[in-house]
Amino acid sequence: MSDAQTFLSERPSKPAILRGLRRRCPKCGEGHMFDGYLKVVNNCPVCEEDLSQHRADDGPAYLTILLVAHILGFAIHLMWNLWQPEPIVMATTLTIGAVALSLFLLPRLKGMIVAIQWSRRMHGFGQK
Repeated sequence: MSDAQTFLSERPSKPAILRGLRRRCPKCGEGHMFDGYLKVVNNCPVCEEDLSQHRADDGPAYLTILLVAHILGFAIHLMWNLWQPEPIVMATTLTIGAVALSLFLLPRLKGMIVAIQWSRRMHGFGQK
Protein backbone atom coordinates (compact mmCIF):
# COMPACT_ATOMS: atom_id res chain seq x y z
CA MET A 1 0.00 0.00 0.00
CA SER A 2 1.27 3.49 -0.79
CA ASP A 3 1.75 6.18 1.84
CA ALA A 4 -1.29 8.08 0.56
CA GLN A 5 -3.55 5.02 0.94
CA THR A 6 -2.22 4.31 4.43
CA PHE A 7 -2.71 7.96 5.36
CA LEU A 8 -6.35 7.95 4.24
CA SER A 9 -7.20 4.52 5.65
CA GLU A 10 -6.24 5.57 9.18
CA ARG A 11 -9.59 7.35 9.54
CA PRO A 12 -12.45 5.34 8.03
CA SER A 13 -15.40 7.52 7.09
CA LYS A 14 -18.33 5.23 7.87
CA PRO A 15 -17.67 4.76 11.62
CA ALA A 16 -16.86 8.45 11.96
CA ILE A 17 -20.11 9.45 10.25
CA LEU A 18 -22.14 7.10 12.46
CA ARG A 19 -20.46 8.52 15.56
CA GLY A 20 -21.14 12.05 14.32
CA LEU A 21 -24.82 11.25 13.80
CA ARG A 22 -24.91 10.13 17.44
CA ARG A 23 -23.28 13.48 18.39
CA ARG A 24 -20.15 11.68 19.64
CA CYS A 25 -16.46 12.25 18.99
CA PRO A 26 -15.58 10.95 15.51
CA LYS A 27 -12.33 9.43 16.80
CA CYS A 28 -13.32 7.52 19.93
CA GLY A 29 -17.12 7.55 19.81
CA GLU A 30 -17.26 8.05 23.58
CA GLY A 31 -17.00 11.78 24.27
CA HIS A 32 -19.76 14.25 23.54
CA MET A 33 -19.08 16.41 20.47
CA PHE A 34 -21.28 19.30 21.60
CA ASP A 35 -21.25 21.63 24.55
CA GLY A 36 -24.89 22.65 24.52
CA TYR A 37 -27.14 22.39 21.49
CA LEU A 38 -24.80 23.20 18.57
CA LYS A 39 -21.46 24.42 19.96
CA VAL A 40 -18.73 21.93 19.11
CA VAL A 41 -16.28 21.34 21.97
CA ASN A 42 -12.66 22.34 21.33
CA ASN A 43 -11.33 18.94 22.49
CA CYS A 44 -13.00 15.61 23.08
CA PRO A 45 -13.40 15.11 26.85
CA VAL A 46 -12.34 11.44 26.54
CA CYS A 47 -9.57 11.18 23.92
CA GLU A 48 -8.55 14.86 23.75
CA GLU A 49 -8.96 14.96 19.93
CA ASP A 50 -8.90 18.56 18.68
CA LEU A 51 -12.31 19.33 17.15
CA SER A 52 -11.89 23.09 16.99
CA GLN A 53 -10.84 23.00 13.32
CA HIS A 54 -14.32 22.17 12.00
CA ARG A 55 -15.96 24.38 9.39
CA ALA A 56 -19.55 23.15 9.32
CA ASP A 57 -20.90 26.65 8.49
CA ASP A 58 -24.27 26.43 6.67
CA GLY A 59 -24.03 22.80 5.55
CA PRO A 60 -26.05 21.28 8.41
CA ALA A 61 -28.80 23.90 8.09
CA TYR A 62 -29.02 23.31 4.33
CA LEU A 63 -29.25 19.53 4.78
CA THR A 64 -31.86 19.97 7.52
CA ILE A 65 -34.03 22.15 5.29
CA LEU A 66 -33.61 19.71 2.42
CA LEU A 67 -34.65 16.68 4.47
CA VAL A 68 -37.49 18.38 6.35
CA ALA A 69 -38.95 19.86 3.15
CA HIS A 70 -38.97 16.48 1.41
CA ILE A 71 -40.49 14.70 4.40
CA LEU A 72 -43.16 17.37 4.85
CA GLY A 73 -43.96 17.42 1.14
CA PHE A 74 -44.66 13.71 1.32
CA ALA A 75 -46.66 14.23 4.55
CA ILE A 76 -48.78 16.96 2.91
CA HIS A 77 -49.60 14.63 0.06
CA LEU A 78 -50.53 11.74 2.36
CA MET A 79 -52.55 13.86 4.78
CA TRP A 80 -54.60 15.48 2.05
CA ASN A 81 -55.26 12.28 0.11
CA LEU A 82 -56.04 10.07 3.10
CA TRP A 83 -57.79 12.34 5.63
CA GLN A 84 -58.48 15.73 3.99
CA PRO A 85 -58.24 17.66 7.29
CA GLU A 86 -59.25 21.29 7.71
CA PRO A 87 -56.50 23.62 6.42
CA ILE A 88 -55.82 25.10 9.88
CA VAL A 89 -55.43 21.62 11.40
CA MET A 90 -53.11 20.58 8.60
CA ALA A 91 -51.05 23.78 8.83
CA THR A 92 -50.74 23.52 12.62
CA THR A 93 -49.78 19.84 12.54
CA LEU A 94 -47.20 20.31 9.80
CA THR A 95 -45.73 23.41 11.46
CA ILE A 96 -45.21 21.57 14.73
CA GLY A 97 -43.80 18.61 12.83
CA ALA A 98 -41.41 20.82 10.85
CA VAL A 99 -40.08 22.55 13.97
CA ALA A 100 -39.69 19.30 15.91
CA LEU A 101 -37.99 17.51 13.03
CA SER A 102 -35.66 20.46 12.40
CA LEU A 103 -34.64 20.65 16.06
CA PHE A 104 -34.00 16.90 16.09
CA LEU A 105 -32.01 16.74 12.86
CA LEU A 106 -29.84 19.87 13.05
CA PRO A 107 -27.32 18.75 15.74
CA ARG A 108 -27.09 15.26 14.26
CA LEU A 109 -26.34 16.58 10.78
CA LYS A 110 -23.80 19.02 12.20
CA GLY A 111 -22.12 16.11 13.97
CA MET A 112 -22.08 14.20 10.68
CA ILE A 113 -20.50 17.14 8.80
CA VAL A 114 -17.80 17.56 11.46
CA ALA A 115 -17.13 13.80 11.40
CA ILE A 116 -16.77 13.82 7.60
CA GLN A 117 -14.31 16.70 7.83
CA TRP A 118 -12.36 14.86 10.54
CA SER A 119 -12.24 11.55 8.64
CA ARG A 120 -11.13 13.19 5.40
CA ARG A 121 -8.60 15.44 7.17
CA MET A 122 -10.22 18.64 5.95
CA HIS A 123 -9.72 22.16 7.37
CA GLY A 124 -6.76 21.43 9.64
CA PHE A 125 -7.90 18.03 10.92
CA GLY A 126 -5.08 16.32 9.01
CA GLN A 127 -2.15 17.87 10.87
CA LYS A 128 -1.87 15.03 13.38
